Amino acid sequence: MEFKRFGSKYVIRLEKGEEIVESIKTLCEREGIKLGTITGIGATDKAVVGLFETSTKEYHSKELIGDMEITSLLGNISQMEGEVYLHLHITLADHNYNVYGGHLTSAVISATGEIIIDTIEGVVDREFDEEIGLNLFKF
Repeated sequence: MEFKRFGSKYVIRLEKGEEIVESIKTLCEREGIKLGTITGIGATDKAVVGLFETSTKEYHSKELIGDMEITSLLGNISQMEGEVYLHLHITLADHNYNVYGGHLTSAVISATGEIIIDTIEGVVDREFDEEIGLNLFKF
């Protein structure tokens, strides 16, 4: 991973073989980023995406293998119990131009990843909500 900071923004290049979620989390920890937004594009050949089923309060994950373009990576950075908490969604397109998307659990870069983090001054925590079944923003 290489990056450059411009004021409140980080421009990041992930290299082939790097895992997106862990790489972003590591950067946030090293740089003290506690709150912000994430956008990105790139390519992956292995990703795990999930869908939250509201009626059962369970995540269902699917592993996707093969060359895919990351057509959109969106998310946010917050905190939970003093640790970096990433909430990321991804949209992927395969060689037949089929599109898949969902909550991003992991994805390995196959060519490059171009990510921008826009930091926000402040801290927003998360707390588990029993009724919803998710870690929600806590103000």
